[in-house]
This record gives sequence, C-alpha cells and structure tokens, in this order.
Amino acid sequence: MKIDELLSGVKTIGITGHERPDGDCIGSCMGMYLYLQKNYPKIRTDVFLEEIPPEYRFIKDTDKVRTDFETDIEVYDLFICMDSGKERTSGAEKLFDAAKKTVNIDHHMSNKGTGDVLYIVSTASSACELVYNTLDRDKMDVEIAKALYTGMVTDTGVFKYNNTSPTTMQVASDLITFGFDFGSLIDHVFFEKTYIQNQILGRALLESILLMDGRCIVSVVSMQTMEFYEAGSNDLDGIVNQLLLTVGVDCAIFMYEKAPLEYKVSLRSTGAVNVAEIAEIFGGGGHVRAAGCTVSGTQYDVINNITKYIHKQLYAE
Repeated sequence: MKIDELLSGVKTIGITGHERPDGDCIGSCMGMYLYLQKNYPKIRTDVFLEEIPPEYRFIKDTDKVRTDFETDIEVYDLFICMDSGKERTSGAEKLFDAAKKTVNIDHHMSNKGTGDVLYIVSTASSACELVYNTLDRDKMDVEIAKALYTGMVTDTGVFKYNNTSPTTMQVASDLITFGFDFGSLIDHVFFEKTYIQNQILGRALLESILLMDGRCIVSVVSMQTMEFYEAGSNDLDGIVNQLLLTVGVDCAIFMYEKAPLEYKVSLRSTGAVNVAEIAEIFGGGGHVRAAGCTVSGTQYDVINNITKYIHKQLYAE
C-alpha cells in the first residue's frame, strides 16, 4: 500500500491510534501526519489520540494532536487507524466509522482488520516500519524519520526483541541517514526515567513474587500505591520488561489497578508462553511475547485466572 495512491479527491484526513498511546502508536500517527503536512498541505489532517506522554513530546507537532473525541462527528474523506483495530481507539472509533474511506495499518496478530484498506503484517516489528513502507522515501524529512525511528526503537526493545528482522534493521539504517542523534533519542525514549518512575519501579520489583518454580513472576501496583507516589499509568511503562529480565523467568505479569476491582494487565514472555493467546481469552491481544488485557476482580482472582493458563503452557505434556 502507498498512501499517495489513496489521496485522489481527498480534502480531509483523520488519524488515530490505540488508547494509552505508546511510542509506536505515536510515532506511526505522527510520522504519517508529518508526511501529509509536508507533501499535501492543502489536505486538512487531524490526529486524535489520548494525552501524549512527556517523553514523546519532542516529536514535531505533537502539540497539535486533538483529544476532543466527544465533539460533533465530522465525516472525513479518509480515516487511518494505526497500531490497533478501531475498537481500541476510544472515542475515535465513531470518527472511523463515519469516514468515507478507512485504512487500518497494524502489526498485531490479534487484529483481524477493520477498514476498507488493510495493511496488517504480524511479522513486522512495528506499525512505524509499515508506515515507512507506505511513504515515498524521497518525500520524507528528518522529522518524519525521527517519529518512525522512535516507534521502531520502543516496539523492538532497541532492536533486541524477536520481532526484529533484517528488514527492520534496513529500515532503521535508512532512517538514521536523515541525520539525527539516534543515540540520544534511544536514551530519552527507552532508558531515561523520572525520580517517581524509579521509585515505583523499585517498589514493583521489591514486592514481586515468583511462581511455578521461579518460571513466572508477578507484581501488582494498587491505586493506593500510585496515589502515594503521585504516579500515573505512564509512569509504569517498562516495569513488566524489567520483571522478565529476572534469571529463570519465562513469563512476567505486571498489573496495576485502574479502578476498584479492575486491573490493566501486561504480559511478557521469553517465548515459552504465547501471551497473545492468553490475553485474547480476557478480551485483550498483542504478540506472542508481549500482550495485554484488562481484567475485573480482586488482584488474587486476576492472578489466579491468568496464571492457570500460563501454567498449562509451561507444563504442557
């Protein structure tokens, strides 16, 4: 798919991604937005996302992202959903459904496709890698490249996850030829943490528990703990990945309390467990080694319900 081929007669474009946007969601949305703004200035383009975390606000024009999902429904000529199916886009789903033509660009294996034009490749490293493929490289610039590189870095764990392919490295190699400080970018979006983030990471590690002969690790952060540290959901990014780095662990579960008796669950695996299958059971989705879902119940109910499926995979005869 080439985005330039879909723009005949198009005067308005909407772009959105999933709730709680991460680096790949933001990078893919903003990379596409910047490309359209640069090359098709007469087309009005709007990006609809929830609040952008501070570490991604260096991406050009993130201050122009719209969060007003509850306004009157405009009928866009073209509406693009990035890094997700439309069902995880909060209020933007209404805009997607109302549009004259829709596009879905994603790399999650759980996405069966929503839209008129589908570009879904589960073997791709990121939505940003796919967006790169849809653009005319000669019409790109350094700001577009930085946005796309950001998503690739975050979704591949700085190119160490198994979704990193030779093609991924070729795309990343081309993006850095646009001339930005990719080392500083990686430090900023992947490794840097605020003092509060370090505190709550330490708390989550300190209170983690090992299950299944040390092959599964679980940690839970309550609403009370988040209030104590004055932490938001974005301050919890990366905790589940750190848990997985524990020696002997094949699967990590990190949960935080969104509301009373409601938990956002992040799952990570070394490959011994297909966490996407487990997340789908609870209405979520993702990749074989990285997935998530939201589950209701006490923290003990949620842990018991999820770990029984993990146990079944780890100890399958």
